[in-house]
Order: sequence, then C-alpha cells, then structure tokens
Amino acid sequence: MGAITDQAGKLLHTSNLYEIDIQTRLADRLCALSGMDAVFFGNSGSEANEAAIKMARLHGHSRGIDTPAIVVMESAFHGRTLAALAATGNTNAQRGFEPLPEGFIRVPYGDIEAIAQLPDRNIAAALVEPIQGEGGVRVPPADFLPALRKLCDQRDWLLMLDEVQSGVGRSGHWFAHQAAGITPDVMSLAKGLGGGVPIGATLVAGAARELFGPGSHGSTFGGNPLACRAALAVLETIEHDGLLAHAQAMGESIRQQIDARVGELPQVVEIRGAGLMIGVELAEPCAELVDAAREQGILLNVTAGTVIRLLPPLIIGPAEVERLVDGVCHLIENMAPTQTQQAN
Repeated sequence: MGAITDQAGKLLHTSNLYEIDIQTRLADRLCALSGMDAVFFGNSGSEANEAAIKMARLHGHSRGIDTPAIVVMESAFHGRTLAALAATGNTNAQRGFEPLPEGFIRVPYGDIEAIAQLPDRNIAAALVEPIQGEGGVRVPPADFLPALRKLCDQRDWLLMLDEVQSGVGRSGHWFAHQAAGITPDVMSLAKGLGGGVPIGATLVAGAARELFGPGSHGSTFGGNPLACRAALAVLETIEHDGLLAHAQAMGESIRQQIDARVGELPQVVEIRGAGLMIGVELAEPCAELVDAAREQGILLNVTAGTVIRLLPPLIIGPAEVERLVDGVCHLIENMAPTQTQQAN
C-alpha cells in the first residue's frame, strides 16, 4: 500500500512515447525471474492473452500460413474478450456471444498424443494453462509440458502458457511451468501481479521477441507508473518474505489436512493442486457451497461444477490454515452422499 500511495502522489500516467523508468525496471525484473526476453504490458489477463493470440497469428503468417490455427485445451479458460473467449473451453461462457473468432483446435487437456496426431499444416502455436484454474484446478501429467515443449520446437509452433492464475508465486514457484524445467515462447500474467491493481503482461522469448514491431499492438494505460510500481512491490515482497517456499508449505499442509479428514468420504473424488492453488473435486455438483462458506467467513469458489477451488492469500499462516481446513471439511462432511454413492 505504501508503494501505491507514494506513486499516486508522483505520477499516474504518461504517454508511452516516453520511456517509463519504473516500467523498464518491472520488465527487467520479470525477465530475470522467468528467463524470458521482453514484456508487453496491458491491463488484464484477457488483454495479455489477446496479445499472445495476435503473436501466434503473426508467427503463422511469417511461415506462409494464410489461416493460422492455435491448439487449445478442453476446459480451458483464457478470458472474456472475443478471441480469448473463443480459445476458452467453456460453452456456458461462450453462449450468446457467437459468432466467435475462428482458428482454434481443441484437444483434451494434458493429452500429448492427441496434440501430436494433429495435422500441423496450419498450426502456429499451442496455448495451455500449466494448471487449469476455472477448469477445476487440473494438473497435467508431469511429462506433459516437457513433451509439448519438444513438440513445439519440432514443428515450429509457439508454446504459449497462460499463467494468469498460476503465476507470480501461486503454485509455489514464480511461474508454474518452472516446476517442469521448461521456458515458453510466450507467457501471459495478470491477477496476482498487481496485488489488486489492474495489470497484465505478455512475456516473450527467442523468436517470439521479434513478432511485435512498432504499431503492431498497443495499450493506452498498459504499463502505467502506478500499476508497475504496485507490481514491483509485489515481486519484492514475495522475494523478501520467502513466500514461494511458504506457499509450498502451506499448500501441502492444507491438502494433507483435508485429505486426512475427508479424503476417504464417498463424496470426495480427489484433492489436488500445487502450492496455494488447490482443488477438492466432489462426486456431485456443489455450487451451493460458495454461499454456505461465505456465511462461515470463508471465501471459496466452485469451478467445473464439482470442484471446490481454494486460492488462499500467499501470506496465509497456520492459524488461518486451520480455520480454512475446518470450515471446508465441515461443509463437505455435511453433504449427504447421493444414492449411487450410498449403494457403492
């Protein structure tokens, strides 16, 4: 908060015809943390993904592809602007906004064989969440991202990773894909990057760095001094306070405690996640738990209809973990198993 109020008293916005020193500092910091080369700043995750989609199409046209296509995943979520919505694998979110932009090929999440079997004559890129958030906190097989990186290299596709939800420490790493030991060509960030202040970022590496030139893309307020100052403060706090290791430890504690208490109940299918990105999949729809939890002072969401999604703050401590676990488990314990479950 101190960084935001200090910057608000100095400069909120200026033309991007001028170099903005704090924007340059943030870009340098993100590149150092990610091993990537350059950053385009926008205002949201949808904008960051729109920039990635435009890059994929530029990459395709540079290869002589007239109608470039992007491989996307079932159950994915990439935003609510039209192209990002078309890339999203959620028909409920898309309904009523047709016709959506074309150029997306959808495959099952985490299925490298399904991707490898695609005819690649028009494909320019693959867009993937390292951990699906809205799709139900789904973690792919451990070999999926390395295999996809290899496939993209072989076929001259851009590997584009949507880290809007999983990035900036949420998974216990700066970026979730780092657990797989790879570097993408394009990565989108938002949400946690600004600590509550709107900001989006599209990072590029290697050949992708040359795709945007002067006039290719733009944003009036993207990368403004206030948002960049907030994001720098977020990164500095995560590093200074050791929040990556903390997120791993607290996340593991939450998953273990929930598993120990309700993991064997018939209504619990699976407990999964990474760091402080946690999903508890139940055997039946459970949207009503959102309001029931809020009445207990607990904030959670239900995604994919049957998955309790927990995204606690990176600073959560043992006392808050205990309260969270107790509240979530109480909700699950009080769900009556369906007749099918009882028969089993």
